[in-house]
Amino acid sequence: MRAEAPVFAPADANELIPRAAALILDVDGTLAETEELHRQAFNHAFAHHGLDWQWDRALYKDLLRITGGKERMRAYHARLGGAAPLSDVDIAELHRIKTVHYAGLVETGCCPLRPGVAELLAAAKARGQRLAIATTTSHGNIDALLSQALGPGWAAGFDAIVAGDDVRRKKPAPDVYLETLARLKLGAADCVAIEDSANGLIAASRAGIPVVITRSMFFADDDFSAARCVLDDLSELAGKPKMEKRPHAQ
Repeated sequence: MRAEAPVFAPADANELIPRAAALILDVDGTLAETEELHRQAFNHAFAHHGLDWQWDRALYKDLLRITGGKERMRAYHARLGGAAPLSDVDIAELHRIKTVHYAGLVETGCCPLRPGVAELLAAAKARGQRLAIATTTSHGNIDALLSQALGPGWAAGFDAIVAGDDVRRKKPAPDVYLETLARLKLGAADCVAIEDSANGLIAASRAGIPVVITRSMFFADDDFSAARCVLDDLSELAGKPKMEKRPHAQ
């Protein structure tokens, strides 16, 4: 049971983040508001493949609870009941078409980094902190976004880049974070994870890593009670962050 009386989260992001040896960043929703482009790209792939599927924003928000694009499509197909089966080859081809279209959308420059992200990366570099990526999305999607946002040599600024392709289980399983810690050769307490979703928060927390949340369009109303602090966006790090209140646990 939880008591009614709220308390402020115990850590201020402006104190927590600079003390970390490494910052581990999620991508979709955290670095940029990419999920709407992903939704459009899925719908493009469905139409190209001759499927009458159409994911509106409300449906896509619900489907985002399932991590991984291929997994999301399989789960949606299963909901349809008597629909003709889609083979692994069909799913892979849909995902390929979707990924190509997503990259094309990103290349138009319509998806900049979220407020405060560039400043956070620059500040971490100035402090000598290490940077890593731990995400459910694919390496291709990461490269499409960050090549546009940070330039073609973006990967040189990160000590570890771990994607959904690299682990057996995707978030909310901790695998992607455990693999990132192994590559960094750091303990969980030496790092801070920056996430935007409950699944990401759960994954990092299961790996023992403290989490700072930056709210995003599709996950703003998730339960972030286990986070060390919650920000509307990372630009709040330039001033005093607005801390989310958490109830006492009983």
